[in-house]
Amino acid sequence: MVDHLVNTEINSQRIASVEHCFGASGQPLALPGRVLLGEGVLTKECRKKAKPRIFFLFNDILVYGSIVLSKRKYRSQHIIPLEEVTLEPLPDTMEAKNRWMIKTAKKSFVVSAASTTERQEWISHIEECVRRQLLATGHQPTTEHAAPWIPDKATDICMRCTQTRFSALTRRHHCRKCGFVVCAECSRERFLLPRLSPKPLRVCSLCYRELAAQKLKEEAEEQGRVSPQQLAHLGGAFYGASSGDDGDDDDSDEDKEGSRDGDWPSRVQFYASGVSWSAFHS
Repeated sequence: MVDHLVNTEINSQRIASVEHCFGASGQPLALPGRVLLGEGVLTKECRKKAKPRIFFLFNDILVYGSIVLSKRKYRSQHIIPLEEVTLEPLPDTMEAKNRWMIKTAKKSFVVSAASTTERQEWISHIEECVRRQLLATGHQPTTEHAAPWIPDKATDICMRCTQTRFSALTRRHHCRKCGFVVCAECSRERFLLPRLSPKPLRVCSLCYRELAAQKLKEEAEEQGRVSPQQLAHLGGAFYGASSGDDGDDDDSDEDKEGSRDGDWPSRVQFYASGVSWSAFHS
């Protein structure tokens, strides 16, 4: 199918039509050898609520955006190179069905189709395009992926301390490392995650300790002159530190002093578990 459509007038017209729908805010999509294979509306799980998004599958990229006028105008164009994509089918829950996760090093998110058949078609076509693209470029599949943000409505309490209850005045925040929904006190720390941003990002207290300990270990190994006892002692110095605000619009609250961890599972697999969101409530 790809070889049959390359350099054809109908393919050029279809790509031009997609560019036109995104208007001046979208990036040019026409490139030699690029083929538009299909399009459709999928439901994307966003932070606040699930929203319909238009998706376009090309032989080398996946493009999606917000729908302004159906089949006439789109905005907020996102382009994902297929060689960076890994797909993960997800179990059905009482709240959502026909879902799968699109994972990349910079961003991971969940989408759902209108039917099981449609989901399988999307997954099959994307995976085939990924396979062909990796074969063509000689690249290896991405092994590190960004954590998807757990939706706000998944929990009424902080998923770290399990004590703070969210309200109109007590805002939810997301750890950029694990994607958990956490309170301001449990996400005081910032850490540099180069795959996601050139500046330090908000992370939860547990992820910060793990990241700081790993960084300290790597530095000690490079220097080759720090004992395990010294490493454990120095690690404590990182636990209460903060590198300041990361400037994200999600982080306008003032940081609070102190930190605490409850008995919430440290690495619970929220999306892969298949449990109801209500199980994450107090």
